[in-house]
Amino acid sequence: MARRKKSHQSHGTPGRPRFWGKHAVAAALDNPERKVLRAWTTREAAAFMQFPDEVQVTLAEAADLGRLVPHDAPHQGVVVEVEPLEEAWLDELIGAAGERAMLLVLDQVTDPHNVGAILRSAAAFGAVGIVTQDRHSPPESGVVAKAASGALERVPWVRVVNLARALEEVAEAGFWRIGLAGDADTELKDALGPARVALVLGAEGAGLRPNTREHCDALARLPISESVESLNVSNAAAIALYAASVA
Repeated sequence: MARRKKSHQSHGTPGRPRFWGKHAVAAALDNPERKVLRAWTTREAAAFMQFPDEVQVTLAEAADLGRLVPHDAPHQGVVVEVEPLEEAWLDELIGAAGERAMLLVLDQVTDPHNVGAILRSAAAFGAVGIVTQDRHSPPESGVVAKAASGALERVPWVRVVNLARALEEVAEAGFWRIGLAGDADTELKDALGPARVALVLGAEGAGLRPNTREHCDALARLPISESVESLNVSNAAAIALYAASVA
């Protein structure tokens, strides 16, 4: 008899994603804007988690938790099912930004590991948020939350229908838009200057789309060795944020 394939819904859905790992789960529990629906945990992990009384908690063995998440996901003894955060709005985000601010704009970066890592870097360097196109970015998920290591709960994530229009709105708010492109003549350090900066990054391989490039005030490259063609987009984001933070 053929073995029935495990349904992807057993790992959560976009409407009810599952998070795993102590950092991601603890951050979700600490976020008053996040509704945690239920939890599964080992006895050992339960001792370190502060589950609200209204959350249904099921004690389970580590092997049982492994069946609630994608194969080989490092659940660290705890899994929760949550509701996605309420939608963030671009005008509110940039309207609340201070005189000196960094914003990340991602042009069709779809890998959830990369988006999660970029959220983590955004939190580390104090970026006001990230902006993605709603149809070409991953939903909230356990993979994003784990890679973000808690930053998914702290960094506003705005999803927009039209990225070019969003970049126009960003410019109207006084942000200097720098698109990172390996073929640019200018290095990033020379493109920085204005106190409000939006760093625009494209997907690996494809890079920035032509229309996105046209909506940047400057194109700049990172000064990497000629022996390496390009950096992973999450690594490029971290370096660019550092450069902008100390400029």
